[in-house]
Amino acid sequence: MTDDPKALMTKVPAVTTGFWMIKILATTFGETAGDTVSMSMNLGYLVGTGIFGVLLAFLVAFQIRAKQFHPFLYWATIIASTTAGTTMADFATRSLGIGYPGGSLLLLGAVLASLSIWYRALGSISVGSVHEPKAEFCYWLTITLSQTLGTALGDWVADGPLGYLGSAMIFGALLVLVAVACYRSSISRVGLFWAAFILTRPLGAVIGDFLDKPIAHGGLELSRAGASLILGLAITTLILALPQRAERTGSRTARMTTLVISD
Repeated sequence: MTDDPKALMTKVPAVTTGFWMIKILATTFGETAGDTVSMSMNLGYLVGTGIFGVLLAFLVAFQIRAKQFHPFLYWATIIASTTAGTTMADFATRSLGIGYPGGSLLLLGAVLASLSIWYRALGSISVGSVHEPKAEFCYWLTITLSQTLGTALGDWVADGPLGYLGSAMIFGALLVLVAVACYRSSISRVGLFWAAFILTRPLGAVIGDFLDKPIAHGGLELSRAGASLILGLAITTLILALPQRAERTGSRTARMTTLVISD
């Protein structure tokens, strides 16, 4: 065993309550920012995907090359993945003509395939394993696909009779059930982590749509760019205000990928 403390650290944050707070804000930001580029700026879903895809690729490369955990770099990469996920999901479900059910099923298959390949290659899909390039690549690929899946799911549910607020309540309740399962069941904590990670995206998607969609469609009709700015400032404030530390490899939190505040 190495005595170097840095060798025991991953380049992803410890999974705490603060992590989930920032993640939900980041997914909401991804929805409003993605819609700003593809809709408000009239660039379309394909061009928007190209813009955010290039940004994501650069940030993932920097994240992999980094020697240690950098909070702002990590969360910038998360935001890039969720904005790219927004435009990719919209392109898949609308431009390709396969609809929300077809897009959601296609993306669910992609997420499961990514997790399966990751597990077969490295034997673990826990955040505690994300400390070398191959694991990091699998991590970011899975995250991007999960963000895209979450967007399609959020749009699918919100397009029905529940609307944006009703959909937010549904996804919020599902997240509560995942948290309860973490405390009260023997279900794999790693599986629960990925379930929660995916569910935060449709929650953010419907909240983002509620903020910027027309009042006639059940939204508040706020400026997409303005909402994105406010969300960006809130994310920055939380990153600065809340403890940001790297997850440890081999720690109890890393092994279980717990959903609660770690000591």
